This record gives sequence, C-alpha cells and structure tokens, in this order.
Amino acid sequence: MAQTWNAREYGENATFVHELAGGVVEWLDAKPGEFILDLGCGDGQLTERLAAGAKVVGVDASAEMVAAARSRGVAAEQGSAESLPHPDGAFDVVFSNAALHWVRDQDAMMTQVHRVLKPGGRFVAEMGGHGNIAAIRVALRAVLARYGWGDREEGVNYYATPQAYARRLQRHGFQVVRMALIPRPTPLPASGMQGWLRTFRRGVIDGLPEEARDSVIEETTALLAPVLRDEEGNWTADYVRLRFIATR
Repeated sequence: MAQTWNAREYGENATFVHELAGGVVEWLDAKPGEFILDLGCGDGQLTERLAAGAKVVGVDASAEMVAAARSRGVAAEQGSAESLPHPDGAFDVVFSNAALHWVRDQDAMMTQVHRVLKPGGRFVAEMGGHGNIAAIRVALRAVLARYGWGDREEGVNYYATPQAYARRLQRHGFQVVRMALIPRPTPLPASGMQGWLRTFRRGVIDGLPEEARDSVIEETTALLAPVLRDEEGNWTADYVRLRFIATR
C-alpha cells in the first residue's frame, strides 16, 4: 500500500516527529555555509529549524506536504527519493528524519543520494529500525486478516537491522562512520492510537471499504490498549530508530 498524507492531520497528530529529532540533528552537526538537502522534508517543520544555521532545501514525494513546507517559507520541491530532481554533486549533506523507511526502492534511493552528494559529503539520517512499531503492526495485521485483508500491511515500511543497512550503504559506495539502533518509546498526542493509525496508516485505511475503516481502527486500538496505553489513558508507541552517518 502506498502511503498518502494529509498535512492538517500530520500537523495535529505527528508533531513528535520533529520534536524528537534532536539526536539526529546533533549527529548532523551542520556547519555554517553547508548546503543541505532534507530528504522527505514533510511539512517542513524540521527543515525550518535546520535552515537557521545552514542553507537547506527540502524535497518530498507528497505535493500536499511540499505545499505545507512552502507555506512556512521553506524552499521545497516535489520529487521522489528514487529519482531526485537535483544535479550531480549539488550538496554537502543529505539529511533525512523519519522518512527513509517509507522509500520503496532503497537501492535506487541510495544511488541518488550518492549522486547528489559532493565527494566526501555526508549522508545523515534517522529512520524506523528493526522492531519498530512491532506491536502496532501485529495488531493491525490481525484485525485486517479477520476481515480478509491480511496482506494490506505488507511492504508498507522497511525496518532494517544496522548490519543489513550498513552493508547496503557500503554496496552503494558509502563508508559508514556511525550507526545505532535506538529503542525510543514515543508518547503520542491526545488523539492517541486512533490518531496515529489515521495519520501513519492512512494509505492502508483509505484502501478499505468505507464502512469498515472505523471498525478496523477501533478494533486495532482495543487490541493495543493493554500494552501501549497506561492507566491514565496515555498512549506510547513502540518506536525503534535506526540512526547513521555515512560519507561518500
């Protein structure tokens, strides 16, 4: 299932994505004067922060997200990670936060990142890693299977181990400088698990018959409540992040 995005829902239900990006921004360690591509810039909230200390442009596959980023004054354009609309050797750094696990063709993406980086340039990113949202995926698959749609969650995301991702980067000419798999239980906003599912599984949910969508969300939420919701009703998603620095 291809993911689709709604900028308003994303702004309401996914503010934690850029708010919890401090670790990967620290690894980025942007220098004044560097030219940075924010790959998968989304609505531009994090791109806006990065641009305070460097020249940054964003690219995202979603036209709606690009429009939201531009409304913030971010220089952003629509484009696929597998076919970047930038010239060879254009950037000192390609940066990405919470986007690469959505990329369908990882090898094509890495070829493009290598192409647009200057020699010696850095590829710094954080993405979902092996074990990310394991409970959410199991619960959603179980509910979908009950309705006869068990394959709808297949291939939505790519969550690699550090070893597998490092080998893939190396095959594409990168030298891995630093990599870590980081468990990061993530508190969700007031919309809780239903808001998460409507935002981050919008492509799956919208592909179901309209009359079944609310039932799938409610049943998945009920399955997850004993493990991801505390006694005060607060939800925490079982996030695991893969963070790395690689050089061209």
